[in-house]
Amino acid sequence: MRISQILKERPRGFSFEFFPHRTPKGREQLAASVKTLEKYAPLYMSMTYGAGGSSQDRTREAVYMLMAEKDFTIMPHLTCIGATKKSIAALLDEYRGRGIENIMALRGDPPQNDPSFDLSRGEFKYAGDLMEFIRERGGFCLGGAVYPETHLESRSLEDELKFTRLKQDSGAGFLVTQMFFDNRFYYEFIARCRKAKLTVPILPGILPVTDLNKLKTFTANCRVSIPSGLEKKMAPYLGRPQEMEKIGLQYTIEQCRDLRKNGVQILHFFTLNKGDIVAKIIDSL
Repeated sequence: MRISQILKERPRGFSFEFFPHRTPKGREQLAASVKTLEKYAPLYMSMTYGAGGSSQDRTREAVYMLMAEKDFTIMPHLTCIGATKKSIAALLDEYRGRGIENIMALRGDPPQNDPSFDLSRGEFKYAGDLMEFIRERGGFCLGGAVYPETHLESRSLEDELKFTRLKQDSGAGFLVTQMFFDNRFYYEFIARCRKAKLTVPILPGILPVTDLNKLKTFTANCRVSIPSGLEKKMAPYLGRPQEMEKIGLQYTIEQCRDLRKNGVQILHFFTLNKGDIVAKIIDSL
């Protein structure tokens, strides 16, 4: 079922994002996480895709594994950086043949092991180009990413709104935000989008907070701020991970409660394949 239709029919609930496994142990962890979270009747589940298509095979394997487990609505991520139209078309045909109706269309990041990579030389330069290509071929509901604190390559919030509009105009049926830890950024971004007549659903992307050092790693290469109050609370427990996790999860729970209180009824979780952590948050809401 198309996710845009699901969001109309079920205006309250959760969606979960996973990453493809690399090892047999990772496969077990992914399967266990899905099993833990399926009881919340997810609106959909999505599977990430590596830079330059580096995890294409693993993404496909993980998607098909989830489809074999249960009748979930599954959305593969698809990045276009460094990809050819021929390779994207072949993958889309394969997905369509498997009954997949939803694609998260992303530009993706340059390969980290290739500092000379030239973004301008590919057949796809932006996520909008990929969306246009998929829309022309037909058969898919498209999701896209947006950035409440702006993308690194955006010069301003006005730039971000322009790129968001391009994604809507290119066929995005819904959008998911990058992680944020201060809800003010989400509320203000949504207000600007609605004022600019952007109408597609924009789901808040929630990253559970469990470890301050990992949080700093996640935010090092993107425009996402860590609230000073959160850092001050967690910093004294750097040597005591269980206590630090407890503080971080309580912060995430309060973040989700505030979103709910302000009328946001759908939450998208970046699970990091840790279903038990996400379950603790949902059970506390």
